[in-house]
Amino acid sequence: MGPDHLKFGGGVTETVLNPIVLLLVILAGILICVWPRRKAIVVFLATAILVPMDQVLLIGPAHFPMLRLLLLFGLARMVREKVSSKRTVFSGGINKIDILVILLTLFTAVNGILLFGESGAVIYQLGSAYTVLGVYFLLRFLVRDESDVVRAIQTLAGIATIVAGIMIYELIAGHNPYALLGGANAHAYATLMQRDGKLRAIGCFSHPILAGTFGAVLLPVFVGLWWKDRKYRKIAALGMVSATVMTLACNSSTPVLGYAAGVLALCLWPLRRWMRAVRWGILLTLVALHLVMKAPVWHLIARIDVSGGSSSWHRFMLVDQCIHHFGDWWLMGVKDTSAWGWDMWDTANQYVGTCDNSGLLPFLLFLAILVYGFKYLGRARRAAVKDKKSALFIWALGAALFANVVAFFGISYFDQTMVAWYGLLAMISTTVALPLKQPSEQRQARTTWDSVISPPPALPDGIGERLMHEEAF
Repeated sequence: MGPDHLKFGGGVTETVLNPIVLLLVILAGILICVWPRRKAIVVFLATAILVPMDQVLLIGPAHFPMLRLLLLFGLARMVREKVSSKRTVFSGGINKIDILVILLTLFTAVNGILLFGESGAVIYQLGSAYTVLGVYFLLRFLVRDESDVVRAIQTLAGIATIVAGIMIYELIAGHNPYALLGGANAHAYATLMQRDGKLRAIGCFSHPILAGTFGAVLLPVFVGLWWKDRKYRKIAALGMVSATVMTLACNSSTPVLGYAAGVLALCLWPLRRWMRAVRWGILLTLVALHLVMKAPVWHLIARIDVSGGSSSWHRFMLVDQCIHHFGDWWLMGVKDTSAWGWDMWDTANQYVGTCDNSGLLPFLLFLAILVYGFKYLGRARRAAVKDKKSALFIWALGAALFANVVAFFGISYFDQTMVAWYGLLAMISTTVALPLKQPSEQRQARTTWDSVISPPPALPDGIGERLMHEEAF
């Protein structure tokens, strides 16, 4: 049986909120509303990530972690700028990733409500949908061009540096300074988890695995920032060091595997023209292993133990039991998985969690988001064929996406880690829109006679026209 506070209807029963934290969040919200967009990006990311989710304002039956409160200010700014400005709310307009995020959130909420059939389920699902859509579309609104993408990565590097420092302090002092805020998880912050006698630092996150994963999946974008321009190398190097520290300080296997996946993806740059063959090779290898192994191929998960004492067997059983109980969850999910085996209530796997909690359709929509993320980045990289720095930067975003794909096998993002995830998707959408948007902007800027008589520069081999045709939706 799982802990009572993780069951449906759990959570704090009264407001648990430090007044200083509330004032800081309100101040940050006001700045998001009134400051220029380039500064609002920094304020939102820093506040959303560094303020822990255990600071909760309870209004009637609704729980408002500070992230949800901060989103109110961001959404107010979006509405204000939409009313006062004629420009599009999102860079490049609505794309397929945007639509898939909406559909995934919608069907997850509907299936959850139908599954439990209680008023509490309506409140919970509305809150979750508000958080997901609010974070994603606010970041889509704030991150509009290449400079915004770079600024967001620089901000994440600064945040990673702060969190890495906190995690180092935890390992030295044996407690987390966030315990002083007196949130709902103050006890967990004050008494660090241990594994085989080693402390597991948690930073500002809800679990050590999430803390380490946050750093691990960001490493590729910091490398991409290093490749982007020499002037970014100091902050990029700081981010890379901090990401490494976070990955190691949590003493967990999932972040290490995510980190290794990101590094592997970065190293595949020389094989970029043969990635289709690489993908098919991996698939055929897994099929062959499944045919010759006595156990199913996903049993390989049980053999992975990077940090020592890892619960890799549990991760294997999650996948195995999810497949064997397909008939229980495929329509709209299942209420309780604890009867499937020891600790099966703990669905520490994003894929399994989506299946068990929401059903087959949301799972397919989630996979579609990953597919279109890679597809869009591939198109953008090919469009930047003559600009190696831009192509490398786009490749680094793809490596970060792959790092998340691997990390999802060991954890689901249930705290502010989702800000980094949806931030990455927002960066991908913006990066893909840039090759499509730049030619039209360049044409509008040509007002002199020389620009009238001179033909506009074209992308090589008609890439621009092909991209605009493929992107029509």
